[in-house]
Amino acid sequence: MKKIISLFMVLTMVLSLAACSTNQSPSESTPEESSSQTNESTPTPSNTNGKNLVVYFSMPDNVDDSTVVIDGETLGNTQYMAYVIQETVGADIFRIEPETPYPTDHDELVDLASEEQSNNARPAIKDTIENFDTYENIFVGYPNWWGDMPMILYSFFDEYDFSGKTIIPFNTHGGSGFSGTISTIKELEPNAEVLDGKSISRNDIQDAEQEIVDWVNSLDLKQAEEQPDSSAEAQQPTMGRFLYLCRFGYE
Repeated sequence: MKKIISLFMVLTMVLSLAACSTNQSPSESTPEESSSQTNESTPTPSNTNGKNLVVYFSMPDNVDDSTVVIDGETLGNTQYMAYVIQETVGADIFRIEPETPYPTDHDELVDLASEEQSNNARPAIKDTIENFDTYENIFVGYPNWWGDMPMILYSFFDEYDFSGKTIIPFNTHGGSGFSGTISTIKELEPNAEVLDGKSISRNDIQDAEQEIVDWVNSLDLKQAEEQPDSSAEAQQPTMGRFLYLCRFGYE
């Protein structure tokens, strides 16, 4: 009789354990497959919607360098290149300007650029880009100063987070091309995709419009249907009549 009671108790315990095992959820038994763990291992996309932005720094308009005049408006080489890109791809445009204006005298500007570079300066930028997070593809243009970007470009890259964005450099020069600045941008923005970009000599800018257009089109960027004008410049030049005034000066 005792053996029967013992056997009955053993069977009862076995059945109880089986029932408990059946009620345990898969997520509790395998936490590595839970949704929270999956979210942690999968990067969250940036808050972008495919919009394009053209950002550029150009020489002061009245500095004696290579300039372009469109319908009476004088533009620097890099500025002109930025306008062609903007019209081709469809984008907002933002000009980087120093909080303290640079000198308009060519020699003084050359000396200041050299001094800023020697001091690893970070000149303050006058304005800010609104809704920067909404842009995905960002063209960044600058002249070649002493074999490097103007130091105010370093201020620009320090100020904004380019993580998950595509940076498309472009520059104008007097024979030095990008001078390694593509690698510099990659070091400054390791979490962004940095394309090889487009570099045009000031000697060739006069006939470069179609070259710029073809390059931009080769990138196959999607044009946003609507581009807010919050950060766009007030006046966008019409790519129609233009007169090139080439004066060889600083890049």
